[in-house]
Amino acid sequence: MKLKKRSILQPAVANGEKALHARIRELIIAARQTVSRGVDLVQVHTNFEIGRHIVLYEQQGKGRADYGKEVIKALADRLVDEFGRGFSGRNLASMRAFYLHYQERRPILQSVTAKLDSFGKFHAKAEILQSVTARLDSSTQIQPRPFTLSWTHYVFLLSIKNTDERNFYEIESTQQNWTIRELKRQFGSSLYERLALSRDKKGIRRLAQKGQIVNQSGDLLKEPLVLEFLGLNEQTRYSESDLETAIINQIERFLLELGKGYLFEARQKRFTFDDDHFFVDLVFYNRLLRCYVLIDLKIDKLTHQDLGQMQMYVNYFDRHVRTKSENATVGIVLCKEKNEALVEITLPKKANIHAKKYQLYLPDKDELKRKLIEWTKKCDT
Repeated sequence: MKLKKRSILQPAVANGEKALHARIRELIIAARQTVSRGVDLVQVHTNFEIGRHIVLYEQQGKGRADYGKEVIKALADRLVDEFGRGFSGRNLASMRAFYLHYQERRPILQSVTAKLDSFGKFHAKAEILQSVTARLDSSTQIQPRPFTLSWTHYVFLLSIKNTDERNFYEIESTQQNWTIRELKRQFGSSLYERLALSRDKKGIRRLAQKGQIVNQSGDLLKEPLVLEFLGLNEQTRYSESDLETAIINQIERFLLELGKGYLFEARQKRFTFDDDHFFVDLVFYNRLLRCYVLIDLKIDKLTHQDLGQMQMYVNYFDRHVRTKSENATVGIVLCKEKNEALVEITLPKKANIHAKKYQLYLPDKDELKRKLIEWTKKCDT
């Protein structure tokens, strides 16, 4: 006769597992009864607490991996029956990982389970409401960041292994109000690496602590600009007019790729000088820097004439368009290929003009990571 495999949870910890189920069940019911504008945060905070309870309970199993897996499996079987697939073993594992990644934030949550350290009774619904509505201490002490995103955002962030990179995308998602789709796109386009490669080591650390801060024209820049959303084929011949039209048709996504503070003003902006007409491909205004940003599109290799032309555009805007209260105009030549030595020898050292590459496909993330590691090593020397 085939013997039934004895679960490692039975019978020694059966009562403890039932108590764990009861506590988490109360959390879920309380969260579902809480209807407010902070419903997403209720879910985030509740899942954080579920993860905490699982970790605390696992510690009684002396850290055995098979014990932890069995805890989650047994718990999922019971919760799914009552509350649905949202509490599957995979999702409970995500909640556990969520707590382990962000456990330093618990003090600012006015914890839902503040009284559970001794496994006592508590009023779950009232404490969840307190957790969601609690304000951060306004003292000078440095506080951990509160949770501000949806659970779906945090599940994706958990897949980012580098802590600095994960912190950066969390900050930017909050500040820029990114949807989960926008977050995935920015991660896929390696925004963090592209910004970090244009900064020194102190600037890289600042990205992880504060996100992208725009204080000067260099803060606007990243390379390459990734324009895969334009739908242009890298191998197919297209004109500068085609590129410009594609950008205008996807202007909202192009503004997102450019970064913070951009407002679109005009395409083919004409100005006249000595009876000659000149046209700037794209004119933007950055409200954070309070300056015009001019973009000229080049589909071929960058030349010194391209840089000279942009210098003339910038000079004209500085002398005839911008007001005294506005900052100096920024010029960007967006090209498919560029020669760094040519740019360096052509432009003055403090020129407010930049040549930046674009590409029509998502970058190789691993390659950019390797470049970033090499760059940070150079910063150390």
